[in-house]
Amino acid sequence: MQGIPFLQYEMIKGSRKVLLDYCGTLSLEHFTAAHPQFGKGGSIRNLLVHICNTYQSWIGKYGLEQEIEFTPFGSIENVDDARQLFASIDLLVADYLERYTDMNEEVRRDDIRTTALQFFTHVITHEFHHKGQILSLSRHWGYTPVDTDIMR
Repeated sequence: MQGIPFLQYEMIKGSRKVLLDYCGTLSLEHFTAAHPQFGKGGSIRNLLVHICNTYQSWIGKYGLEQEIEFTPFGSIENVDDARQLFASIDLLVADYLERYTDMNEEVRRDDIRTTALQFFTHVITHEFHHKGQILSLSRHWGYTPVDTDIMR
């Protein structure tokens, strides 16, 4: 595996590690509980699982054409479980980047026809969108978020 998408994903994993390490400092109650003033009752845990389910869908199911069993929110009980789930996502992305060495290759999801690069870009920007929500939600719980930008 090589090239810019691989290097980019390595930076994303570094940023994700900072986020998961930070999540490890939160109480288990705040990690799993929905905040009444945040969105539609989302929790930090549920947002992390949602990020993984999106990788499973776009990269695994559609990009790699694999049979994927999506992860239920309740199956992730703590941050270590989330780390293990993301480790499985890392393997999925590695397979994807090995498969699509030409990121201009066409990939399909139902009636969407696009490139491997657009699929990859979709899932990584989706992760960062929800990472921001996770940090905001932690602030609602009274924590001070850490800097999880790629460039720190």
